[in-house]
Amino acid sequence: MIYLAVIGLEVHTELKTNTKIFCSCKNEFNLEPNINCCPVCVGMPGALPALNKKAVEYAIKAGLALNCEINTLTRWERKNYFYPDLPKAYQVSQAEAPVCLGGYMEIETQNGPKKIRINHIHLEEDAGKLIHSEYGGSLVDYNRGGVPLIEIVTEPDLSSADETLVFLENLRALLKYIGVSDCRMEQGSLRCDVNVSLRKEGEPLGIRTEMKNLASFKAVHRAITYEINRQTEILNSGGEIIQETRRWDDQKGRSYSMRAKEDAQDYRYFPETDLPPVKISSEFVRQVKETLPLLPKERAQKYVEEYNLPQYDAQILTSEITIADFFDECVALFDNPKMISNWIMTDVMRKIKEHQTEDIVLPINAKNFTKMLKLHQDNVINQPAAKTLFEHMWHQDSKTDPEQLIQKLNLVQISDEGELENILKEIIQNNPAAADDVRGGNKKAIAFFVGQVMKATKGKANPKTVNELIQKLL
Repeated sequence: MIYLAVIGLEVHTELKTNTKIFCSCKNEFNLEPNINCCPVCVGMPGALPALNKKAVEYAIKAGLALNCEINTLTRWERKNYFYPDLPKAYQVSQAEAPVCLGGYMEIETQNGPKKIRINHIHLEEDAGKLIHSEYGGSLVDYNRGGVPLIEIVTEPDLSSADETLVFLENLRALLKYIGVSDCRMEQGSLRCDVNVSLRKEGEPLGIRTEMKNLASFKAVHRAITYEINRQTEILNSGGEIIQETRRWDDQKGRSYSMRAKEDAQDYRYFPETDLPPVKISSEFVRQVKETLPLLPKERAQKYVEEYNLPQYDAQILTSEITIADFFDECVALFDNPKMISNWIMTDVMRKIKEHQTEDIVLPINAKNFTKMLKLHQDNVINQPAAKTLFEHMWHQDSKTDPEQLIQKLNLVQISDEGELENILKEIIQNNPAAADDVRGGNKKAIAFFVGQVMKATKGKANPKTVNELIQKLL
């Protein structure tokens, strides 16, 4: 029997504010355990919360980027459950009136563009962190408690592990692009729960299971694939799917049942009495909207229309804001967008992939990068020398003026016809058979002589001048 997969996501994203959502404790990662807490974050009796305005601003910013409607009145609820990392035994969240409603993100799939709908985005405080010991027992670090996060809840519009991966990659890029989160999964600032169900063609949605403990996009992909196969086997053998929460074990490549899946009523949501509702004015939304950068899709369109770049190149250049900003800086300094794009698409992207990290850091600045390109364009250095100079600037010296570096590295191109002609004549004299091949129209023989001149000049000869001299002499 063939079943269709139906997948929805709950994406938890910590916001990059300076302080926590309801207190003045710093929003920092990697501190000594339990030193970044106060009576508010650990739920001491009588400690009252005060809302961080920047967290609301960032939530609205994410909502606008995802085409959401911003709620004019948003409220807080207590989500009640017991777990060691939640000292209050409730989490301040939003259920009835989240800050953002609706919305969508369009992704590219094998079958063309697909719109993935957003149900809502709500704000909440993060819980602490449980650290499980391999020797038994668990430790609790409350530093993370009270960190502001948004939960982005999608509609069940995804239909495969591949589609889910594309959506998550696009979402992470967008949230980093607008500056609301660093989205580092290894630090827990981006976490994802996946709801998976199966149904037959034309039938209603099946019973869903929720997958947790997904620490990487690779784990998300593996867990979805595993869950689809697990549910398919159960249904094909006549069994029934149980609504439950399952924990993914990435080392073993399988999931384990944690508990029966809770519904909203199980959390006994009720109003947070210590926080008033928040009115969001259209003027405040307008102010937030003005802080949004040009989003990837619009920015790519600008590159296509203004700079005549191919659509694919424009999409790559705008996929990360660090790359897009670098490209814009370069274009402002050097009026050759196509040349800049070609170098970024090849050499710069190659270096980024070689040293792949969560955050892209470019050791080379736009000023010196464009100076290098201009030296190449003006035939001061040739292509091989430009590549050598780029490698040196990337790895060793990105601050020295490229004009000084080409002298230091002896990379200045030889374009003097007299000097190159003397070198070429000697090579022709030593290779009479190859010279006859050129005279006979053999193009490979021309490449041979160009290569020999390059070898004799240690790659510094002007290839155009060399080709012209070959035509002249042979």
